Amino acid sequence: MITTGTTSGADATTVDVVVLGLGAGGEHAAIKLAREGLEVVGVEKDLVGGECPFWGCTPSKLMIRGAHVLAEARHVDELAGRATVEPDLAPTARRIREANHDWSDDGHSLPLQEAGVRLVRGRGRLDGPGRVVVESTRGTAVYVARRGVVLATGTEADAPPVPGLAGTPHWTNKEVVHATAAPARLGVLGGGPIGAELAQAFARFGSTVTLLEAGPRLLGPEEPEASAAVTAAFTREGIDVRTGTEVRAVEHGDGEFRLSLPGGEVVVDELLVATGRRANLRGIGLETVGLDPDAGRIEVDEHLRAGDRLWAVGDVTGEGPFTHVAKYQAVGVVADLLGRAVRPADYRALTRVTFTDPEVGAVGLTEQQARGAGVDVRVGLADVPRSSRGWMHGPGNEGVVKVVADAERGVLVGGTVVAPYGGEVMGLLSTAVHAEVPVEVLRGMHFPFPTFQRAVETALRRLDL
Repeated sequence: MITTGTTSGADATTVDVVVLGLGAGGEHAAIKLAREGLEVVGVEKDLVGGECPFWGCTPSKLMIRGAHVLAEARHVDELAGRATVEPDLAPTARRIREANHDWSDDGHSLPLQEAGVRLVRGRGRLDGPGRVVVESTRGTAVYVARRGVVLATGTEADAPPVPGLAGTPHWTNKEVVHATAAPARLGVLGGGPIGAELAQAFARFGSTVTLLEAGPRLLGPEEPEASAAVTAAFTREGIDVRTGTEVRAVEHGDGEFRLSLPGGEVVVDELLVATGRRANLRGIGLETVGLDPDAGRIEVDEHLRAGDRLWAVGDVTGEGPFTHVAKYQAVGVVADLLGRAVRPADYRALTRVTFTDPEVGAVGLTEQQARGAGVDVRVGLADVPRSSRGWMHGPGNEGVVKVVADAERGVLVGGTVVAPYGGEVMGLLSTAVHAEVPVEVLRGMHFPFPTFQRAVETALRRLDL
């Protein structure tokens, strides 16, 4: 039974667990704990479900799907006959709106409540161990958690300190998915996964795209071979890729953005800022539980514990800004809160996919990361266009497979597949890294012909082991 009392002079409601933030990880944890019979309060200031379904994974991949169809249609003349392509973002915009129910979270909030979670809409903050204060239009509510609090406050777009940028109506991932037409000219700041994916999508929908990246290459954390393949594809499609570029100032007026660069000026109709994200850690009372609100992440142990009766999941832990990581962590938190045995969190085989065309699927360590960790590295490479499936695929077959092995142990510690549907080819390498399957065992497997997995086989055979 939920009980109420007085804590530090304020009426407080006592429950088993309070989940602060109901994105992918928080939502998953709250539902599972409630179904186990615990009294759970879920606190959310925006939409239940978080970034992924409303402003991230789902709408962006719907946009990418439409763009991919356009790209395939443009290959008809080379491969299968004649076709005229007239891009139109409107059908994709309609699919996004329908998928999001016009940005209503009923599809997430109702199942949450049906599972027994008490949904509290408002801005929550910690107020000491196990204690959460929520401010909303209805007033102030205080909750005390017997078992603990789960922090899952996620991240938000982080714009660079470019003079003039803050005062402009630029897009972030939240505004861009509301677009109903492709702008004639689009500028994209940031060559990471979000910037790269959407730059290519809008180019395929007819925008003239200028992609500006401050670093030396696109997709900087990934393998340089992956960056080179994606850059080549972008250039072929007419995207103006500029790396090592500093934007000195931004002005907006008369419906245009003017970007001042060292070598001149770029003028665009819309500007997408995709330069990174920051954890939502300020204003949530971390200092009341002995944590630093100015830190870039919440440090957790192998069971996601961050302090006394305090757990954290998702982007705030800094283990990877991915929905699958948040849900993976939520499973561990639920087990730990219920006192059940659970394997410690393991990120050795963390998988990630950038949904450009070609897709970049990767798992584990890059070559540079492995060398930095002191691994006796061996590398195997295979060109996708020279593989059987790559050759048959024809236009749009840029890509490479790279495997990174620990020579001392004879196992893979990382792998990258850059290819059409590269993310779908990652299962084999993900299993190999996670389970530490000996390379000799992998080399003895059957690789179906003709599939992109044959390029994985070639890369494995080129390892000097």
